[in-house]
Amino acid sequence: MKRLFSVLIIFILLLAACNANDDNDDVAENEGAVEGATDLKIALILPEPIGQNPFFQQMQDGAKQAAEDFGVAVTSVESTDYSVIEENLRVAVAEGYDLIISAAFEAEDPLKNVATDNPEQAFAIIDTVVDLPNVSSVNFDEHEAAYLLGAAAGLLTESNVVGMVAAMDIPLLSKWTEGFENGLKATNADATFLLNFVNDFADPARAKELAFMQESQGADFIAGAAAVGDLGVFEAAEEKGFLTAGQDIDYTVQYPEHVVLSQLKGTDAAAYETIKAFVEGTYDSGVISYGLADGGVGLTYVTHESETPLSDKVDEEVIKQVTEIKDSIVSGELVIPNPLQGE
Repeated sequence: MKRLFSVLIIFILLLAACNANDDNDDVAENEGAVEGATDLKIALILPEPIGQNPFFQQMQDGAKQAAEDFGVAVTSVESTDYSVIEENLRVAVAEGYDLIISAAFEAEDPLKNVATDNPEQAFAIIDTVVDLPNVSSVNFDEHEAAYLLGAAAGLLTESNVVGMVAAMDIPLLSKWTEGFENGLKATNADATFLLNFVNDFADPARAKELAFMQESQGADFIAGAAAVGDLGVFEAAEEKGFLTAGQDIDYTVQYPEHVVLSQLKGTDAAAYETIKAFVEGTYDSGVISYGLADGGVGLTYVTHESETPLSDKVDEEVIKQVTEIKDSIVSGELVIPNPLQGE
């Protein structure tokens, strides 16, 4: 009886903590339940507000579509402060969600703590790895798409100076930086590669400064790999006239004059397939990775169509050559090393 009373007290305290966060705008919830849903409840615990990063909006879209298709209840919780991610995960466990999905490296440590304390609870994390027996880690082969983008940049540059503004100098982002550089050198061995780090995932002002600096060093194509910071790179491109490329979603739609390509990542498909597997009973722990071969990553005009017509600054022959490179990767003829695996 004492044990039951203690559990009830903990549960009440967790609910109170969550409500307190709501009052302080630390957490925002979006219900995605559908009429006629099954008994399965799924929580999507996001590490930051959806409106701040379209990466997470896309993920929520996939989860909502899965809710509609499979008749499950999906609730999204947006953490406006990284410090509350673990608390949100614990509340989701206490509230009895069958599957709890989080995302990005900011959620790694919080999820490790909560999953370790709740070994019978099913978790999933998208875009990073948590190596625990009750966690399914869904990843992407970004280095393959980055290689295509770098190859395109090597063909497009006229100054033979190409830049990239990346978020942080961490192993995870080597999939973008090394993949891009390898593709660049494959199509243009004489090109100079400039690489600078913002040291933040949400600092457009600093990213813009770095893009200006690279442009002053002769770069006429500067790729963004700085999350929210890419918006600063796009602003710099508009002011200085260099070509640029976005990440994760098709930014050519919003900025067609200077964003001529976008490296794509299917976080919506990842969320959808994770929920589908759980509903169908095929969910399992371990690492799942989506690459060019299964459409998990890609490049506009090469692997995916765009609402925006191909820029007149990009020759059709460039797209043709990069498509041939893509085909060789998909067939296995060309293997792009994953920097995180030392391949």
